[in-house]
Amino acid sequence: MSEVGGVAGDRLRSFVERIERLEEEKAGIASDIRDIYAEAKGTGFDVKVLRQIVRLRKMDQADRREQEELLDLYQRALDM
Repeated sequence: MSEVGGVAGDRLRSFVERIERLEEEKAGIASDIRDIYAEAKGTGFDVKVLRQIVRLRKMDQADRREQEELLDLYQRALDM
């Protein structure tokens, strides 16, 4: 293993290459997700609402409930 300034070049290269491969995979997955949203939009679904649903489904039920209660409180405070 070659070292320059105390840094193991082979080990560093391995980390960088692994990160690059994962970044490529991530870009491919992001493209696939965009395609699915475009397909949903093409069939008449509202993409903004779909994104919100996906975000809400990731949340814990208690966190989601708290957020909904705060939203309701703020809307009432603004007479909405």
